[in-house]
Amino acid sequence: MPKVDDFNDRMLSLGLARVSEAAALASARLIGRGDEKAADQAAVNAMRDELNKLDIAGVVVIGEGERDEAPMLFIGEKVGTGNGPGVDIALDPLEGTTLTAKDMPNALTVIAMGPRGSMLHAPDVYMDKLAIGPGFRTGVVTLDMSPAERVNALASAKGCSTGDITVCVLERPRHEDMIEALRNTGAAIRLITDGDVAGVMHCAEPHLTGIDMYMGSGGAPEGVLAAAALKCMGGQMFGRLMFRNDDERNRAKKAGITNFDRVYTRDDMVTADVIFAATGVTDGSIVSGIKREVGYLTAETILMRSKTGSVRRMSYRNPTK
Repeated sequence: MPKVDDFNDRMLSLGLARVSEAAALASARLIGRGDEKAADQAAVNAMRDELNKLDIAGVVVIGEGERDEAPMLFIGEKVGTGNGPGVDIALDPLEGTTLTAKDMPNALTVIAMGPRGSMLHAPDVYMDKLAIGPGFRTGVVTLDMSPAERVNALASAKGCSTGDITVCVLERPRHEDMIEALRNTGAAIRLITDGDVAGVMHCAEPHLTGIDMYMGSGGAPEGVLAAAALKCMGGQMFGRLMFRNDDERNRAKKAGITNFDRVYTRDDMVTADVIFAATGVTDGSIVSGIKREVGYLTAETILMRSKTGSVRRMSYRNPTK
């Protein structure tokens, strides 16, 4: 197995941006067309084709699902030329298929890459998530706190009132009690319909997004992607897997998880330096969506390296064929 030192994140980062951009551009023609599956498939095909051009021995650890359910970019699929460093890849070719189909904000193509063995092999179950931005002492908020306690603790750490805190929450019936508890503190709530990777990322730049904290349950694979982003941008994240039945527990066992009650920190989910790229499909708070003009499509990508803490925003103007 290649050593971590063989992971040349600087050289690979631009290639990763191209992978993300290719997926976004491929799904652009399906924005607002009402076909979620077609948009997702277009992004998957383009991302896979571009990944296979990279000189890596890559393994998809967070992907489109199990092999039988996902013919491309399935968990365990090998990608790349096979001639470079061994790497783990976490991806969501189109985070926000519904957002894309309805032309709603914050649809992204997302991919992260790290040395082999550096990412949690999260099963396709729910994860209880909590995230805040950088600049706070470790553990200022925890999963063991109630939603109200988290708001009060963060407001105290920021030196502001609870009414100055904004929490991002995925709008789902399962979160109704939590939303009520949060509103009772006086905090504002930014409800999102999909895209909780973007929701977590918003916490890292509260001065731009207006969001201080993310909480609620969502997909565990997306939790690993969000942790990779925060490892680059700064901030704290906690996650605990949630199981509804024995089938989901068996999925976790298959992924090598034995402690079903463990609380994972950001650095438990992503244990080594990573690179992360996300390209906007529809307009959002993090990056702009695909822009059309006669003869061209323009995409905006955020490209980050945790090793250096660098965050680059790149605009790519691509001639249409």
